[in-house]
Amino acid sequence: MGVHGYGKEPKSVPVGSETVITMCPLDFEEFLWANGINEEMIALLGKSLETITPVPEALHERMRQLLLQYTVVGGMPDAVQTFVNTKQMDEVLAIQRDIVHSYEDDMVKYASNPDKSKIKECFQSIPKQLSKENKKFQYSVVSKGAKASKYSGNLQWIEDAGIITRCYNLSITELPLDGNAIEDCFKVYMSDCGLFVSMLEDGTQYDILQGNLYGYKGAIFENLIADIFGKMERKLYYFRKDSGLEVDFVIRYKGECVPVEVKSTDGNVKSTKTILNHPEKYHVNHAIKLGDYNVGTADSILTLPLYMAFLLKSP
Repeated sequence: MGVHGYGKEPKSVPVGSETVITMCPLDFEEFLWANGINEEMIALLGKSLETITPVPEALHERMRQLLLQYTVVGGMPDAVQTFVNTKQMDEVLAIQRDIVHSYEDDMVKYASNPDKSKIKECFQSIPKQLSKENKKFQYSVVSKGAKASKYSGNLQWIEDAGIITRCYNLSITELPLDGNAIEDCFKVYMSDCGLFVSMLEDGTQYDILQGNLYGYKGAIFENLIADIFGKMERKLYYFRKDSGLEVDFVIRYKGECVPVEVKSTDGNVKSTKTILNHPEKYHVNHAIKLGDYNVGTADSILTLPLYMAFLLKSP
């Protein structure tokens, strides 16, 4: 079975006498299936998470490799099929950049005339937005002096097309997350991490496959986790205060509000520790740190390898 046999159910939309078939991107678990990881292996990962015990070394190393590959390939069906068949990243990149160009062509083709250039400007600003230390979406990065009143509808057009996903800042780390989201304060991630990486400079794919994800100040890692969470149909939230307190993501997990830190190295989690030290203020008792290491726990922080993000399904 080819990769097109995996993934979500395609949607058929009749337009006149034609039928348009929309293939949904594969999520990380489906990418694993396409690359020979069976249900028994995934169940073993789930058991390691449930019992908080390290993943066996051979499987751990294989999953680390597949995660890096997913980071650069993403889940677009043609890109995944080409990768599975050829393992040639230059061919995968060509397909991804064709998809990005087709997005830009559609912006020109289907958007109303006054919005065409503004939609492209919003879209093309995404890598620059994520390269900033404070990744809050800023319209001034799209165009000098630009304001939300001029560009917010254009950004919505891109989101409605399924190209990007918003991640909203929370006013407080407390359930319900949706009720505490700040509507006009958000980050923007590409819905597919492979397409995001394809928008970066040449050579980035090679660096990532060698394990070097440290460019863009964590943007690649964060977009990877946004991709995984988003394709799980999780709404995305983060927490940032002007004091500098910041957590990459906040999720509902096992009935609790849980901060999730994403680390390229075994870095400190100062903000998370501050939150955990003040449960009366932040209403948080547990946190998760995702990074390049095996399963473990310390001081109410569950450390997990990045590839386990897709297993964080418990509501």
